[in-house]
Amino acid sequence: MDPTQPLLLAEGITKRFGALVANDHVDLRVMPGEIHALLGENGAGKSTLVKIIYGLLRADAGRLLWQGRAFAAESPRAARRAGIGMVFQHFSLFDALTVAENVALSLDDAGTAKDVAGRLGDVSRAYGLPLEPAREVWRLSVGERQRVEIVRCLMQDPRLLILDEPTSVLTPQECEGLFETLARIRAEGRAVLYISHKLEEVRRICEAATILRGGRVVERCDPRQETAASLARIMVGGDVPALRHDHMLADTPVRLAVSALSLPASDAHGIALRDVSLALRQGEILGIAGVAGNGQDELFAAISGEVLSPSVAVAIDGVAMGQADINERRRKGAAFVPEERLGHAAAPRLRLTDNALLSGHATNGFVAQGMVDRGRLRSFVDGVVRAFDVRKGPADPEARALSGGNLQKFVVGREIARKPGLLVVAQPTWGVDAGAAAIIRQALADLAEQGSAVLVISQDLDELLEIADRIAVMFVGRLSPAVPVTQASRESLGLLMGGAGA
Repeated sequence: MDPTQPLLLAEGITKRFGALVANDHVDLRVMPGEIHALLGENGAGKSTLVKIIYGLLRADAGRLLWQGRAFAAESPRAARRAGIGMVFQHFSLFDALTVAENVALSLDDAGTAKDVAGRLGDVSRAYGLPLEPAREVWRLSVGERQRVEIVRCLMQDPRLLILDEPTSVLTPQECEGLFETLARIRAEGRAVLYISHKLEEVRRICEAATILRGGRVVERCDPRQETAASLARIMVGGDVPALRHDHMLADTPVRLAVSALSLPASDAHGIALRDVSLALRQGEILGIAGVAGNGQDELFAAISGEVLSPSVAVAIDGVAMGQADINERRRKGAAFVPEERLGHAAAPRLRLTDNALLSGHATNGFVAQGMVDRGRLRSFVDGVVRAFDVRKGPADPEARALSGGNLQKFVVGREIARKPGLLVVAQPTWGVDAGAAAIIRQALADLAEQGSAVLVISQDLDELLEIADRIAVMFVGRLSPAVPVTQASRESLGLLMGGAGA
């Protein structure tokens, strides 16, 4: 193929969903041997565009040219056969199967198990992505699972590799390994279409960027010539405000105490909590870092009351709450935002008012003498929408109708609006664009400065280093001692996330 001609050319791609125009005459040019960033806010049209390229959707107008020829994938299988591979943000692996078995399921010409294991070993070594073919997926770390996804994709010999938020669950050391792999891919003349909200890494590894806003292309640039702030400004159409937060290390009262908490794993794939202790003070933001799957979900469940523990293992404002259910903890002034926004934090098919009722019926005065006060509910939701700039369309839509970033702003805002004395939030800005992330982080900082205690569980080290007063790390069910953020670094935290000192 001529290296001076586009590998992929999209011209005038338009896609409508009813009255919503998700892609509005979008043009995209990806060259051979190029790492090309696709940037934009949540709801800007990135996912729709790559789904069209990968054969999951059909465009209403416009055309794709693949290696100079008209192309329209009828399915992901057709896209893969043409030479387009994609690694999604959410893994699609079977936990009970081995690495080799998962890979074989995606190959049209898998051959024998021995053949697959041999090819897998060759590819993983060639790209610096070590894997054990016979190991069950449920035994793998999140970083190893991503290696499986990438190697599985590379075994299909793609000319274009689409990566969606590939570093969102990796340690800093694993990110470095991924960047080395991408350099090898690029050197072979393959191209990468790279979707990420981490603008510093975009500046580091991408030589071209197409930026979408409101379904339209608003800028094409070389991100290496931009700053993270200027890229964010283009994405959102204005300046993203810097976080205002004075780090607090005062000797204020303890609002949440977890003492020697040990709990068995809930199932064969879960993580047992082992002697976890922490003290979270009034006005403080305590960050808990760690690669996904190291016990963060189990700790959240124990603190929120979804899983009960020995009574004295969890205390809120000095009162033992280990055996209290979630409503009792809410009445004690606690609020909780789980990681999974659609399905756990919000019921997909319920309207926003009903979702507010689900989490606030015991504390917000929405129910009196067995009757639901709908007017009060609507007023509460309207207040959250205004305060957190939730863009929702109809007056009271179902939760599933909101984009990921807007739903995240709603569920975080719903809990902060209660003015809780304790807020526990998991992955507050996961998969959220720069503008929405700034709103959420500032709201957490403001809540702490008003005297609340805030526990933030996050895989985003940059986020924790920006917002937290102290940081601890979870690894295989254990929690490291918390250190002041001024004494923490990406490197030291990354080593703890990888098990150093465990």
